[in-house]
Amino acid sequence: MWHGRFKHDTAKTVQDFTQSLDIDWRMYECDIQGSIAHVKMLGKTGILNQSEAVKIEAGLIKVLEEIKEGKFKPSENLEDVHMNIEARLTGIEPLGAKLHTARSRNDQVATTTRLYLRQRLNSLNEDLRGLLNVLISNAERHINIIIPGYTHMQQAQPISMGHYWLSWFEAFKRDAERLNFAINALNECPLGAGALAGSTLPIDRMMTSELLGFSCPTRNSLDTVANRDYMTDYHYFASVFMIHVSRLCNDLINWNTQEFGFIILPDEFCTGSSMMPQKKNPDVLELSRGKTGQVIGHMIDILINLKGLPMTYNRDLQEDKRGLWQSLDTVESVMKIIAELLSSVEVDEKTALSGLEKGYSLATDIAEYLVMKGVPFREAHMKVGRLVGWAVENKISFNDISIEQWREHIPEADEEMLKILTPHESVNRRNTYGGTGFSQVRKQIDEAKKRI
Repeated sequence: MWHGRFKHDTAKTVQDFTQSLDIDWRMYECDIQGSIAHVKMLGKTGILNQSEAVKIEAGLIKVLEEIKEGKFKPSENLEDVHMNIEARLTGIEPLGAKLHTARSRNDQVATTTRLYLRQRLNSLNEDLRGLLNVLISNAERHINIIIPGYTHMQQAQPISMGHYWLSWFEAFKRDAERLNFAINALNECPLGAGALAGSTLPIDRMMTSELLGFSCPTRNSLDTVANRDYMTDYHYFASVFMIHVSRLCNDLINWNTQEFGFIILPDEFCTGSSMMPQKKNPDVLELSRGKTGQVIGHMIDILINLKGLPMTYNRDLQEDKRGLWQSLDTVESVMKIIAELLSSVEVDEKTALSGLEKGYSLATDIAEYLVMKGVPFREAHMKVGRLVGWAVENKISFNDISIEQWREHIPEADEEMLKILTPHESVNRRNTYGGTGFSQVRKQIDEAKKRI
């Protein structure tokens, strides 16, 4: 395509090194979609006559049919998806040589990539909605089940398992907002920006933008061919989403161990051991956690690629899609399988409660009870802390302490205080907005359904 300037053919080693067909062929349908919009515009503006535009469009449709039917195989000698399609088009319809009028591969690839990425992100958006629905369903199923809540991996306070699932609803809901930001960020049409400065021909960028479903054309031709921010917006969403997945998986992996034992993973999402007959391994959770580094790595890849590039287009940008595709494929697969797994997770409430009985997670309830009796919080905290120290030293739980022993350490203790010292009462009484109280969790579930 550039032989007019060069005396010698491109070296085979250079062709092999610079080709991008392995990266961009997956976008063939979007590339043809962009070309059809472009040729319609050329016909409407009179740059091509209507007969020429109609014939070129028919040729493009024929190329698409041949690709889908497996009749047309691309060649690396033609470097990329754009030139392969144009070459085949010209073979079908010689007028195809006019298709590239008022267009550069710079604005062409930017348009094609946005069209393809928009499809993938809209699909991810639906998958993420499915994950959010699973979390709401789990919250409803497990609202009355009580488990230990942890800070520093130490038992802190009893919580509703429904409240736990809703904590992940909040995290993934923020991811949904980041994903929607990324979708909106690519909603401008690059077509017509040319190589970097626009065109001397009377093109109609508003028309192509509308035909391709964008909100408007991009506003600056230099920025158009240089801009990859919309990719970094996706990568940021993907990285944070995978970090959330990794943390959730880590909880479930821990809670599925014999030492915790209050999460029951579905058999169909676990594997066994080739040597040890008793094993039930949480492989899906571990692999999802393990894939997080790859996705974060792809974000770092594009950021480092961009950081030293001058305006406007540089061939470095050809590498912007390799990590993008890998990240999209990884996030999509993780999102689907995690939603499936979570919908079948069960909780062993008896084991979860037995763990609470061994600890001192109701200590804060005692301190707050004393506060309601008029004891300053710092004094109440000191008294309860000393009691816990004494109980640990004597290896007894709160349930084993008599009322007389309570009063030896905390004179304000009474029978009424003992009535509230159960995990159920502890959870039920935490009725502040956003808290783990059962009534609050029900309200959070109702709000979540509306917000989704």
